Amino acid sequence: MSEAQEQDPVVAMAAGKAARTPSTEEIQRVFESLRNAVLDQRLAPGLQLKEQALADAFGVNRAVVRQALARLEIYRLVTHAPNRGVFVAHPSAAEGRDLFTARRYIEAAVVELAVERFDESDLAPLRALVRREREAYEAGELRQALRLSIDFHLQLAERVGNTVLAAFLDEIVTRTPLVVLAHRRESPPTCMLSDHEHILDAIAARDLERARALMIEHVGHLEGRLALDRGGRGADAGIARLLGLDGDVAKAGG
Repeated sequence: MSEAQEQDPVVAMAAGKAARTPSTEEIQRVFESLRNAVLDQRLAPGLQLKEQALADAFGVNRAVVRQALARLEIYRLVTHAPNRGVFVAHPSAAEGRDLFTARRYIEAAVVELAVERFDESDLAPLRALVRREREAYEAGELRQALRLSIDFHLQLAERVGNTVLAAFLDEIVTRTPLVVLAHRRESPPTCMLSDHEHILDAIAARDLERARALMIEHVGHLEGRLALDRGGRGADAGIARLLGLDGDVAKAGG
Protein backbone atom coordinates (compact mmCIF):
# COMPACT_ATOMS: atom_id res chain seq x y z
CA MET A 1 0.00 0.00 0.00
CA SER A 2 1.36 3.40 -0.97
CA GLU A 3 1.82 6.26 1.50
CA ALA A 4 -1.09 8.12 -0.11
CA GLN A 5 -3.32 5.07 0.22
CA GLU A 6 -2.34 4.65 3.88
CA GLN A 7 -3.45 8.21 4.55
CA ASP A 8 -6.82 7.70 2.82
CA PRO A 9 -9.27 6.63 5.58
CA VAL A 10 -11.60 4.90 3.09
CA VAL A 11 -8.79 2.80 1.64
CA ALA A 12 -7.44 2.07 5.12
CA MET A 13 -10.87 0.93 6.30
CA ALA A 14 -11.28 -1.37 3.27
CA ALA A 15 -7.83 -2.83 3.82
CA GLY A 16 -8.61 -3.43 7.48
CA LYS A 17 -11.79 -5.31 6.62
CA ALA A 18 -9.98 -7.40 4.04
CA ALA A 19 -7.24 -8.37 6.49
CA ARG A 20 -9.49 -9.19 9.44
CA THR A 21 -10.22 -12.86 10.14
CA PRO A 22 -13.97 -13.54 9.84
CA SER A 23 -15.62 -13.92 13.22
CA THR A 24 -18.24 -16.55 13.98
CA GLU A 25 -20.63 -13.80 15.07
CA GLU A 26 -20.29 -11.94 11.76
CA ILE A 27 -20.83 -15.09 9.71
CA GLN A 28 -23.89 -16.00 11.80
CA ARG A 29 -25.32 -12.49 11.42
CA VAL A 30 -25.03 -12.55 7.64
CA PHE A 31 -26.32 -16.13 7.44
CA GLU A 32 -29.35 -15.40 9.63
CA SER A 33 -30.18 -12.20 7.77
CA LEU A 34 -30.11 -13.95 4.41
CA ARG A 35 -32.07 -16.92 5.76
CA ASN A 36 -34.70 -14.56 7.18
CA ALA A 37 -34.89 -12.76 3.84
CA VAL A 38 -35.74 -16.11 2.23
CA LEU A 39 -38.40 -16.84 4.87
CA ASP A 40 -39.88 -13.36 4.36
CA GLN A 41 -39.97 -13.91 0.57
CA ARG A 42 -37.70 -10.91 -0.07
CA LEU A 43 -35.19 -12.77 -2.24
CA ALA A 44 -36.47 -14.01 -5.57
CA PRO A 45 -35.42 -17.45 -6.85
CA GLY A 46 -32.60 -17.06 -9.34
CA LEU A 47 -31.38 -13.74 -7.94
CA GLN A 48 -27.59 -13.48 -8.09
CA LEU A 49 -25.95 -12.81 -4.73
CA LYS A 50 -22.74 -10.91 -5.40
CA GLU A 51 -20.11 -11.13 -2.70
CA GLN A 52 -19.00 -7.51 -2.89
CA ALA A 53 -22.55 -6.15 -2.89
CA LEU A 54 -23.37 -8.24 0.17
CA ALA A 55 -20.13 -7.25 1.90
CA ASP A 56 -20.97 -3.59 1.34
CA ALA A 57 -24.57 -4.07 2.52
CA PHE A 58 -23.54 -5.79 5.75
CA GLY A 59 -20.36 -3.80 6.39
CA VAL A 60 -18.17 -6.92 6.46
CA ASN A 61 -15.42 -8.36 4.29
CA ARG A 62 -15.98 -10.82 1.47
CA ALA A 63 -14.59 -13.74 3.46
CA VAL A 64 -17.51 -13.41 5.90
CA VAL A 65 -19.99 -13.35 3.03
CA ARG A 66 -18.33 -16.33 1.36
CA GLN A 67 -18.65 -18.48 4.48
CA ALA A 68 -22.26 -17.41 5.08
CA LEU A 69 -23.12 -18.32 1.48
CA ALA A 70 -21.43 -21.70 1.93
CA ARG A 71 -23.71 -22.40 4.90
CA LEU A 72 -26.76 -21.35 2.89
CA GLU A 73 -25.70 -23.76 0.15
CA ILE A 74 -25.70 -26.62 2.67
CA TYR A 75 -29.35 -25.76 3.41
CA ARG A 76 -30.03 -25.64 -0.36
CA LEU A 77 -31.13 -22.03 -0.18
CA VAL A 78 -28.51 -20.95 -2.72
CA THR A 79 -26.69 -22.66 -5.57
CA HIS A 80 -23.14 -22.10 -6.80
CA ALA A 81 -22.67 -22.06 -10.54
CA PRO A 82 -18.98 -22.40 -11.54
CA ASN A 83 -17.67 -19.33 -13.38
CA ARG A 84 -21.02 -17.58 -12.86
CA GLY A 85 -21.50 -17.01 -9.13
CA VAL A 86 -23.97 -17.72 -6.35
CA PHE A 87 -27.71 -17.55 -6.92
CA VAL A 88 -30.81 -17.87 -4.75
CA ALA A 89 -32.07 -21.41 -5.32
CA HIS A 90 -34.86 -21.87 -7.86
CA PRO A 91 -36.63 -25.11 -6.90
CA SER A 92 -38.16 -27.08 -9.74
CA ALA A 93 -41.82 -28.06 -9.72
CA ALA A 94 -40.78 -31.65 -9.02
CA GLU A 95 -38.70 -30.54 -6.03
CA GLY A 96 -41.65 -28.52 -4.79
CA ARG A 97 -43.92 -31.56 -4.94
CA ASP A 98 -41.31 -33.65 -3.11
CA LEU A 99 -40.99 -31.02 -0.36
CA PHE A 100 -44.73 -30.92 0.23
CA THR A 101 -44.95 -34.72 0.27
CA ALA A 102 -42.22 -34.88 2.92
CA ARG A 103 -43.82 -32.03 4.82
CA ARG A 104 -47.17 -33.83 5.07
CA TYR A 105 -45.54 -36.92 6.59
CA ILE A 106 -43.41 -34.93 9.04
CA GLU A 107 -46.17 -32.59 10.18
CA ALA A 108 -48.56 -35.50 10.64
CA ALA A 109 -45.98 -37.14 12.91
CA VAL A 110 -45.57 -33.85 14.79
CA VAL A 111 -49.28 -33.55 15.58
CA GLU A 112 -49.37 -37.20 16.67
CA LEU A 113 -46.71 -36.42 19.29
CA ALA A 114 -48.49 -33.20 20.23
CA VAL A 115 -51.73 -35.08 20.92
CA GLU A 116 -49.79 -37.54 23.07
CA ARG A 117 -47.64 -35.06 24.99
CA PHE A 118 -49.18 -31.58 25.07
CA ASP A 119 -51.08 -29.99 27.91
CA GLU A 120 -52.50 -26.48 28.11
CA SER A 121 -49.13 -24.98 29.07
CA ASP A 122 -47.79 -26.16 25.70
CA LEU A 123 -50.82 -24.94 23.79
CA ALA A 124 -51.08 -21.46 25.35
CA PRO A 125 -48.02 -19.92 23.59
CA LEU A 126 -49.15 -21.39 20.28
CA ARG A 127 -52.64 -19.96 20.72
CA ALA A 128 -51.10 -16.56 21.43
CA LEU A 129 -49.00 -16.83 18.27
CA VAL A 130 -52.11 -17.71 16.22
CA ARG A 131 -53.88 -14.64 17.60
CA ARG A 132 -50.97 -12.45 16.49
CA GLU A 133 -51.06 -14.11 13.08
CA ARG A 134 -54.78 -13.36 12.69
CA GLU A 135 -54.26 -9.75 13.76
CA ALA A 136 -51.46 -9.33 11.23
CA TYR A 137 -53.58 -10.71 8.39
CA GLU A 138 -56.53 -8.53 9.37
CA ALA A 139 -54.26 -5.47 9.51
CA GLY A 140 -52.94 -6.21 6.03
CA GLU A 141 -49.42 -6.89 7.32
CA LEU A 142 -48.92 -9.82 4.96
CA ARG A 143 -45.18 -10.29 5.42
CA GLN A 144 -45.52 -10.38 9.23
CA ALA A 145 -48.49 -12.72 8.97
CA LEU A 146 -46.60 -15.11 6.69
CA ARG A 147 -43.66 -15.16 9.08
CA LEU A 148 -45.95 -15.91 12.04
CA SER A 149 -47.55 -18.70 10.03
CA ILE A 150 -44.11 -20.25 9.47
CA ASP A 151 -43.27 -19.78 13.16
CA PHE A 152 -46.44 -21.69 14.11
CA HIS A 153 -45.25 -24.81 12.32
CA LEU A 154 -41.67 -24.53 13.58
CA GLN A 155 -42.66 -23.91 17.20
CA LEU A 156 -45.20 -26.72 17.16
CA ALA A 157 -42.44 -29.09 16.02
CA GLU A 158 -39.95 -27.77 18.58
CA ARG A 159 -42.38 -28.18 21.47
CA VAL A 160 -43.15 -31.86 20.85
CA GLY A 161 -39.58 -32.66 21.91
CA ASN A 162 -38.35 -34.67 18.89
CA THR A 163 -35.24 -32.86 17.69
CA VAL A 164 -34.89 -34.95 14.53
CA LEU A 165 -38.42 -34.14 13.33
CA ALA A 166 -37.93 -30.49 14.23
CA ALA A 167 -34.66 -30.31 12.27
CA PHE A 168 -36.18 -31.97 9.20
CA LEU A 169 -39.17 -29.65 9.28
CA ASP A 170 -36.97 -26.57 9.76
CA GLU A 171 -35.08 -27.38 6.55
CA ILE A 172 -38.26 -28.06 4.58
CA VAL A 173 -40.15 -25.01 5.85
CA THR A 174 -37.14 -22.77 5.18
CA ARG A 175 -37.06 -23.93 1.56
CA THR A 176 -40.83 -23.63 1.06
CA PRO A 177 -40.89 -19.83 0.45
CA LEU A 178 -38.64 -20.32 -2.58
CA VAL A 179 -41.11 -22.86 -3.97
CA VAL A 180 -43.93 -20.40 -3.31
CA LEU A 181 -42.16 -17.54 -5.09
CA ALA A 182 -41.12 -19.71 -8.02
CA HIS A 183 -44.48 -21.38 -8.59
CA ARG A 184 -47.26 -19.34 -7.00
CA ARG A 185 -50.39 -18.47 -8.90
CA GLU A 186 -51.69 -14.91 -9.26
CA SER A 187 -52.70 -14.44 -5.60
CA PRO A 188 -50.08 -15.07 -2.90
CA PRO A 189 -50.79 -18.35 -1.05
CA THR A 190 -51.50 -17.92 2.64
CA CYS A 191 -52.75 -20.11 5.45
CA MET A 192 -56.49 -20.23 6.01
CA LEU A 193 -57.06 -18.08 9.07
CA SER A 194 -58.91 -20.76 11.01
CA ASP A 195 -56.67 -23.73 10.14
CA HIS A 196 -54.13 -23.27 12.91
CA GLU A 197 -56.86 -22.67 15.50
CA HIS A 198 -58.69 -25.87 14.50
CA ILE A 199 -55.48 -27.90 14.64
CA LEU A 200 -54.78 -26.69 18.17
CA ASP A 201 -58.37 -27.44 19.21
CA ALA A 202 -58.03 -31.01 17.93
CA ILE A 203 -54.74 -31.44 19.81
CA ALA A 204 -56.33 -30.07 22.99
CA ALA A 205 -59.21 -32.55 22.59
CA ARG A 206 -56.67 -35.36 22.06
CA ASP A 207 -58.46 -36.21 18.82
CA LEU A 208 -55.59 -37.82 16.93
CA GLU A 209 -57.42 -38.63 13.70
CA ARG A 210 -58.89 -35.14 13.39
CA ALA A 211 -55.58 -33.43 14.22
CA ARG A 212 -53.74 -35.50 11.59
CA ALA A 213 -56.44 -34.93 8.98
CA LEU A 214 -56.53 -31.18 9.61
CA MET A 215 -52.75 -30.83 9.34
CA ILE A 216 -52.55 -32.86 6.11
CA GLU A 217 -55.43 -30.85 4.65
CA HIS A 218 -53.76 -27.62 5.77
CA VAL A 219 -50.46 -28.43 4.03
CA GLY A 220 -52.38 -29.60 0.97
CA HIS A 221 -54.23 -26.28 0.86
CA LEU A 222 -50.97 -24.37 0.44
CA GLU A 223 -49.63 -26.80 -2.15
CA GLY A 224 -52.90 -26.60 -4.07
CA ARG A 225 -52.49 -22.86 -4.53
CA LEU A 226 -49.16 -23.33 -6.29
CA ALA A 227 -48.67 -24.03 -9.98
CA LEU A 228 -46.14 -26.82 -9.58
CA ASP A 229 -46.28 -27.69 -13.26
CA ARG A 230 -44.66 -24.43 -14.41
CA GLY A 231 -41.72 -22.25 -13.44
CA GLY A 232 -41.34 -18.62 -12.49
CA ARG A 233 -38.70 -15.96 -12.44
CA GLY A 234 -37.97 -13.05 -10.11
CA ALA A 235 -36.75 -9.58 -10.92
CA ASP A 236 -33.33 -8.39 -9.75
CA ALA A 237 -33.07 -5.49 -7.33
CA GLY A 238 -30.58 -3.78 -5.05
CA ILE A 239 -29.44 -6.34 -2.50
CA ALA A 240 -29.24 -3.86 0.37
CA ARG A 241 -32.84 -2.74 -0.23
CA LEU A 242 -34.11 -6.32 -0.45
CA LEU A 243 -32.41 -7.17 2.83
CA GLY A 244 -33.65 -4.00 4.51
CA LEU A 245 -30.08 -2.90 5.13
CA ASP A 246 -29.93 0.29 3.07
CA GLY A 247 -28.85 3.08 5.36
CA ASP A 248 -28.03 0.69 8.20
CA VAL A 249 -24.49 -0.35 7.34
CA ALA A 250 -23.02 1.99 9.93
CA LYS A 251 -25.17 0.40 12.61
CA ALA A 252 -24.17 -3.13 11.59
CA GLY A 253 -20.77 -2.82 13.21
CA GLY A 254 -18.66 -4.24 10.35
